[in-house]
Amino acid sequence: MIVEKTHRPWLNAVIASPCSKYFFVILAVVSLIASIEIWPLSVTHSVIEHGFYFLVMATFAITCPFIAHRIHVTHRIQKALKQAESVSEASIKSEQLIRTIVDSAPNMMGYWDKGLRCRFANNAFIEWFGMPPEDVIGIRFQDLVSEQLYALNEPHIRAVLEGKPQRFERTLIKADGSVGHIIGHYIPDFEAGGTVRGFSIQANEITVLKEIEAKLKLAACVFDNTLDGVLITDVDGVILSVNPGFVEITGYTAEESVGKTPHSLHSGRHGQAFYASMWEEIDAKGRWHGEIWNRRKDGELYLQRMTISVVLDGVGEPMRYVSVFSDITALWKKDEHIRHLAFHDALTDLPNRTLLMDRISQKVLHSNREESHFALMFLDLDGFKLVNDQQGHKFGDDLLKDVAKRLLALVRSSDTVARVGGDEFIFLLNNPRGRDEITDVANRIVASINEPTEILGEVVQIGVSLGIATFPADGDSALDLIINADSAMYAAKSFGNNNIRFFSAEHSPLPKPTGLK
Repeated sequence: MIVEKTHRPWLNAVIASPCSKYFFVILAVVSLIASIEIWPLSVTHSVIEHGFYFLVMATFAITCPFIAHRIHVTHRIQKALKQAESVSEASIKSEQLIRTIVDSAPNMMGYWDKGLRCRFANNAFIEWFGMPPEDVIGIRFQDLVSEQLYALNEPHIRAVLEGKPQRFERTLIKADGSVGHIIGHYIPDFEAGGTVRGFSIQANEITVLKEIEAKLKLAACVFDNTLDGVLITDVDGVILSVNPGFVEITGYTAEESVGKTPHSLHSGRHGQAFYASMWEEIDAKGRWHGEIWNRRKDGELYLQRMTISVVLDGVGEPMRYVSVFSDITALWKKDEHIRHLAFHDALTDLPNRTLLMDRISQKVLHSNREESHFALMFLDLDGFKLVNDQQGHKFGDDLLKDVAKRLLALVRSSDTVARVGGDEFIFLLNNPRGRDEITDVANRIVASINEPTEILGEVVQIGVSLGIATFPADGDSALDLIINADSAMYAAKSFGNNNIRFFSAEHSPLPKPTGLK
């Protein structure tokens, strides 16, 4: 027994060696050659000795190929066994790998026979049903799910057992009580004859996708229903999407806008410096907010309050630009109207005292940078109070409006005419060419106002007294100039209607005009 154990490894090694069979074949050939070579020597040996040697050699020559053949067969068997063992191990490993993958998958995977009993289930069933796969296997489908869920799934079960693949969405309550959403797939398994012997299931959880979908629907609802215009472009400024608010404000349809740039909206009221500054702020801060004039499809200009924001990609590079804007033209017009009322006379629409004082101050400041001068004419209507008392305030208001129109007909774009009191007006003559031009303009004012006019069917005629102060000779401030021109006007009125007087030192003791108190 000990000897057998001792020599068996050596014997197995010899048999297993692929060179053993060749060794024994060579021995057989050598034996055969030796027998042939020994035969001639039989003359020196007896027949018995010769036959014995020949028999031994022949037996050895025959045995060696047989042994070589057996070794070859044994070697092939061992090789086949090793290959089978290797295939079996690979198959086991592959099966284990597949099982690991299936059990690690977050999606429920299972197989149900046509009797609706589970034959396979992965670990994901624990999360949804609170049962390990070994407890799920063998259970009936209707015993695993609720009666309500089975009723919902039954039409799909019938269809898959008829050989029709199924796809559907479900909302399920997980084992921990949370709500989950899945997309279910039922895939029929056919026998060789074409009959269905069962079906596999795969349930992909889409809870996160559903939450994202809900957010996207909400965003789309806001996008579609907000009154503000929304414009989305790529990094090259090509429009990708616009909302109905954009269409309503601009007049351009989505089809007319997508694929183009916002350049068609430009009003032409902003220069390149404006847009350069805007994009510098966007690049620096990722956002710009301000007011901008744009043009509608019909050519009308409108003012919009706009915010442009940059959307970054995963590495922090600009990916999209989103512009949200509202039409504030009506609000701007209202503000402009209020601003206009604050600086203009409500009856005649001429600049009022506040705007007049500002313009005089601006002219004074401007004269410090460039040599300039102007004349300030203070006008007081002669006979207006009598007409107003006799004909009524409506008549007097219309008469004042008529006077304002006559004065406006005489001003240049650089001049200003303002109403500063009941029947008092101020005329600013910018950069007159000497005293003669001032006198000429003053005479034309007197002549224009002195002409008869028809008011409410009545012809009426009034006059005007006019005092003149010049800058910088007669004052270096708005208040000084008005006071001095008013003093000159009182001096002119003292000589009767329709007179003109330039300010001089002798007029300074006159009382301060009541209109400036």
